[in-house]
Amino acid sequence: MTTIDWIIIAVFFVILLAIPMLTARKGSSSTKEFFLSGRSMPWWLIGVSVMAASTSTDSANLFTELIRKDGMSGNWAWWAFLLTGLMTVFVYAKLWHRSGVTTDVEFYELRYSGKPAAFLRALRAVYLGFVFNLLILGSVVMAGVKIGIILFGVSATTVVVVTAVAGIIYAAFGGVRGVIYTDFYLFTVIMVGAVVAAFYALGQPEVGGMAGLVAKLEEKGTLDFFPKFTDMDTLMAVFIMPVAMHWWTVCKSGAEPGGGSYIVQRILTAKNENHAIGGMFFFSLAHHAFRPFPWYIVGLCSILVFPDITKAFPNVPANYQGGDVAYPAMLKLVPPGWYGLVAASMAGALLSTVAALLSIYSTYLVNDIYGRFFRPKASGRELIWATRGASVLLMVAACLIAPFLQSAKSAFDLMLLIGAGTGPIFLLRWFWMRINAWSEIAGLVTGLVAAVFLHIVWPILPSVTFHLSSFTIHLFGSPLQPWVKILWGTIATTVAWVAVTLVTRPEPAAVLEKFRSTVRADGRDVGKGLVMMTFAAFACFGAMYATGAWCYGWYLKATLVTLLSVLSGAVVYVLFNHRKEPKCQ
Repeated sequence: MTTIDWIIIAVFFVILLAIPMLTARKGSSSTKEFFLSGRSMPWWLIGVSVMAASTSTDSANLFTELIRKDGMSGNWAWWAFLLTGLMTVFVYAKLWHRSGVTTDVEFYELRYSGKPAAFLRALRAVYLGFVFNLLILGSVVMAGVKIGIILFGVSATTVVVVTAVAGIIYAAFGGVRGVIYTDFYLFTVIMVGAVVAAFYALGQPEVGGMAGLVAKLEEKGTLDFFPKFTDMDTLMAVFIMPVAMHWWTVCKSGAEPGGGSYIVQRILTAKNENHAIGGMFFFSLAHHAFRPFPWYIVGLCSILVFPDITKAFPNVPANYQGGDVAYPAMLKLVPPGWYGLVAASMAGALLSTVAALLSIYSTYLVNDIYGRFFRPKASGRELIWATRGASVLLMVAACLIAPFLQSAKSAFDLMLLIGAGTGPIFLLRWFWMRINAWSEIAGLVTGLVAAVFLHIVWPILPSVTFHLSSFTIHLFGSPLQPWVKILWGTIATTVAWVAVTLVTRPEPAAVLEKFRSTVRADGRDVGKGLVMMTFAAFACFGAMYATGAWCYGWYLKATLVTLLSVLSGAVVYVLFNHRKEPKCQ
């Protein structure tokens, strides 16, 4: 790090902290402003904000780890969740905007009634605010620690303290408006830094530019869009299970079936339904088709530059070693001046996600627990300061758990396992009125118990072996593949919540009628939404493949797939503009 690098980083932090400070007065003028930015955000700013929130240090690390292990096709583990996002765009975004709630957790007392609804609201707020928050925010901090150690040569404690202080100021002072405005600044810095990193990665002698990268990795299958169908274990783990099940059965933060957490928070800030839908479609397209390619290129280059990453950095502590540190290792190759910008971009990726998570999870704790159950008559000023205090509490807790999370991929797998089987509830509860509060309580509790059993208890149980004809079945004692855990977790959770739904009473007719009249969820409209979702999937996946093909120099493939993507997008545009929405009752 040279003097110019430190100056660039200092300027970056000054601007970062100035934006929420400048918006603090307006953002704190009322609870509607603080929690929902006055419902005034345009589609493009919503889309950029969600991309910034979804762009973290563990994103680049995760992509690099997936690529080094399974090639480009390994990214299907998260590409499949594009389908989740598109379903949210064309079916659920408008419903969320009509609901008028402040958080997706507050929704429970709109859809359900009585003590079970209140209990579910509190349980879900604590569950998301602490359990999921500790895993997600902790994994983000852990990725930041790895990058800080390699890029800056500082201790893990220093990284944690700086992240905590900057993240709290960023998230707590300007409210959601301040977060969204700052997200736009950070996302710009993030993408410039990512492009610079990719440029210098391609310039390494071991790589030899884009032509050299393609020539050295194409024959190995590293650039393949789909996994090899001859390797069934890999095929199941990275393609079949994510595409067939994960995207609609698994609840993952930022990709909840039907929308949730900071995704819903951004939807609720939109000017109107069209801005909510437009913002989420812009995010889904750009987030998958364009945004990650500079990171992919760096990850691919790392295979050639650092074939054995553990030998490249012997001074990095063993618990921070792994394929995910290859990305920050590649950033060390950027020259002075540009190095400061790249380092600032990684700090921006870290803080944008930290702020998004702190903003929504502290809102859960205050809006859905403190203000709902303990201080229902609290003033707006009191709720705003309580949210700021909750941000500090959550940040400290996440920093304490970060050292126990081994890698970006392990944290990702654990989050998928906890949410396995709950997705269908979130999709169906808007239309299947038989679902009640007990259905969701059963799904939430069973999912968490199943995750603890499969992830922690199963490996330490005495091994049991069954011999059936020519098959041998091993139970307990041996680790399960992540996709196998998710399959069992999905089955257990689905059986539990469906059974509870059928043996308990539905919500009162008056509650259901009020819900229907508020959100106007017309089941007949779902079919049209799914048709638009299908064509949008062709458009987005086509754009994703075409972007890679243009980068690799596969010009004929790129041209053909680009045409397919554009035509599919045109169909979506026509269908969207000719849709008929149910009128307010």
